Amino acid sequence: MQALGLKVKLGPHLASRRGHLAGTDAERAGDLDAMFADREVKAIVCVRGGSGAARLLPLLDYAMIRRNPKALLGYSDITALHSALLSQAGLVSFHGPIGSGSWNSFNADQFRRMFFGRELMEYRNLSDPGDELVPRENRTMSIRGGIARGELAGGNLSVLSALVGSRYLPDFGGKILFLEDVGEAPYRIDRMLTTLKLAGVLDRITGFIFGQCSECTPGDGFGSLTVPQILEDFIGPLDIPAYRGAMIGHIRRQFIVPVGGRVEMDADAGTFRMLEGVFQ
Repeated sequence: MQALGLKVKLGPHLASRRGHLAGTDAERAGDLDAMFADREVKAIVCVRGGSGAARLLPLLDYAMIRRNPKALLGYSDITALHSALLSQAGLVSFHGPIGSGSWNSFNADQFRRMFFGRELMEYRNLSDPGDELVPRENRTMSIRGGIARGELAGGNLSVLSALVGSRYLPDFGGKILFLEDVGEAPYRIDRMLTTLKLAGVLDRITGFIFGQCSECTPGDGFGSLTVPQILEDFIGPLDIPAYRGAMIGHIRRQFIVPVGGRVEMDADAGTFRMLEGVFQ
């Protein structure tokens, strides 16, 4: 953050530990509330994802947060915070690199363009075929073609599906759902998409973007569907614009996308773009 020219203010309990958690729930929620209330703080960057963000959701002061809107950046387990900020405070937040992640030139450029330049970003995968006739990496594949407009919502599939049945899950009516995950066997991806289907989430969306499912390979057993087959089973019948392969997820170079921001997606081209500014 200092290399980007920013002044850094650390949370009082940044170094706290409680088992697998970065301190008690009250300490972590208190730090987050304090940063939203602090007028010196212009944005909040989560140091990492990990596990346990959902434990904070009942403890946060959403009325105060609504009065003090500012950017929050993170991904993976931070999906719980993105969902709660959108559903409880109507606040746009940002799914993207964490503080302890890779700040390569691509991620730093995304950060500068989004937060310094306030650009209406267009998200198109990098394409570098190298010595190959066609690119092998960062390829997008259409599930169903077409163009859709709507607010983005989603994030990490495991975290999002765990919020089903709670008041912190956003209303997905008319929204474009984006998902990513890491280290999940295909049968678990199938189970989590089933949860979203049974909860009525998938039937209400207007578009679908799947990022990367890193290390989502079958384990030993009697066979497995592939992740693309599972997506075809759940998303194909919806007959909405949908594609997979976006640079979103547990990868070194990743898009910074506005959760709650209004976008237009083109499933044939494998791209999406912001339609309006998101900073209040």
